[in-house]
Amino acid sequence: MELRRRLFPRVIVVVAVLTLSVTSPAQTASTSSSNSAKPAKKSAAPIDPGSDAGTVTSGLYHNQTLALSCKIPSGWVLRTDEMNDRRENDRGGEEEEQNKPDSAQPPASTASSGRVLLAAFSRPPEARGEDVNSSILIAVESIASYPGLKDAAQYFGPLSEVAKAQGFTEDEEPYESAVGGKTLVRADFHKDIGSRVMHQSTLARLAHGYAISITLIAGTEDEIEELIDGLTFSSTGK
Repeated sequence: MELRRRLFPRVIVVVAVLTLSVTSPAQTASTSSSNSAKPAKKSAAPIDPGSDAGTVTSGLYHNQTLALSCKIPSGWVLRTDEMNDRRENDRGGEEEEQNKPDSAQPPASTASSGRVLLAAFSRPPEARGEDVNSSILIAVESIASYPGLKDAAQYFGPLSEVAKAQGFTEDEEPYESAVGGKTLVRADFHKDIGSRVMHQSTLARLAHGYAISITLIAGTEDEIEELIDGLTFSSTGK
């Protein structure tokens, strides 16, 4: 409980941004237009120099360090760099606020590090559409950023809070699930959007000093399972 109260993973905020982008295309388009008028703040170095960003080749994302591969459906668009830019901009604003002399917030921790490894959408987030914009988000966050984080199940405390704040209902308590040769912790959510239902499933595991999260959004449970079927972990992954 103490972990849930004190720690709110930055990567979970990215998940919230993803959720907003697939549920409110008009709002996202407006936000993108407004942000384009301002110069983007670029990092001098990768968000986390110690993590492997992975590569995308012929519709397959592969991360050698995590021994993880993810099949990206044909025709989908990638927005990984944009998601990381947005995350860095948000983080920069937080650090400026924390560094003010009269700020009551503690300084930003240098150990707080993470990155979006893959952000893929069935259509551009800013494009309008009648159907749910299916999505895949893979992200990592340093375990060192969250003292007290012992297992992947604890990671779902703040994640569930964010999902519920965005109008999602948790289908059941997080549970263990065999995915692509590994056992991960999984949580499923749904949200009614008019005549449609948006389904979100997030899978998480701790490995190589990172909390690894894979969030999938689709219009049906079958589509979610199809995306999960595209995930594999090689036998060398720990």
